[in-house]
Amino acid sequence: MKWVTDKTGRFQKRPHYLPDELDSECERTIGDFFRSAHRKIMYPISTDDLTVLIESRVADLDLYADLSGDGGDIEGITDFYAHRRPNVRISRKLTSDHHLGNRLRTTLTHEFGHVVFHSFMFEENSEVGSLFGEPSHPLSNKCRRDNILQASQKNWMEWQAGYACGAFLMPVTALKHVIREFLGARGVSVAKFAVRSEQGQLLVSRVCEYFLVSRDAARVRLSQLGTLQEAEPSKTLF
Repeated sequence: MKWVTDKTGRFQKRPHYLPDELDSECERTIGDFFRSAHRKIMYPISTDDLTVLIESRVADLDLYADLSGDGGDIEGITDFYAHRRPNVRISRKLTSDHHLGNRLRTTLTHEFGHVVFHSFMFEENSEVGSLFGEPSHPLSNKCRRDNILQASQKNWMEWQAGYACGAFLMPVTALKHVIREFLGARGVSVAKFAVRSEQGQLLVSRVCEYFLVSRDAARVRLSQLGTLQEAEPSKTLF
């Protein structure tokens, strides 16, 4: 991680993480939790385990928050405080509707991305002290549904949390293992498929099944790793 100028004007400097750094920290976080709780990592990661993990890193996790007053597309909020752990609020519509289980899981891990990669800026950085009013007054980062999985890199906090969302649910080592098994079963040596190709769609289905994620989440994660591409991979004579 390195510090760069925050062009949004929210901070003087903001953290810049390379994708490999995000992958490494997310995998370490998941691995440490499972080795402590279960002695081994099990996939798919259960929603109950995700909530326990998040609760271990926040002051409060509210899974039944009424976020209707914040706009219909707000599904998760992380409240940052000076000198204390953040709170995470998840829209009750996700928790109450079992058909939205995958959306709940991605929203949980997106907010956890804010907790892991951004909390320290608010808890300890004196430069942001003037952003707070009373000591108990939070700075709330409201996350729209469209930004949960994939946001513009200009919106750096949402992009980093979106990347972490996939990296927590589909840690890079386990995901690469699934990809290798998929390739081996088909006698394919190169892990590059067009998003809309038959093989690409079959791989998305396999990732969905193994990690219990939506097709959108699997597609975004595989695209981030370069395994899925919008265009058909070019063929050469060599």
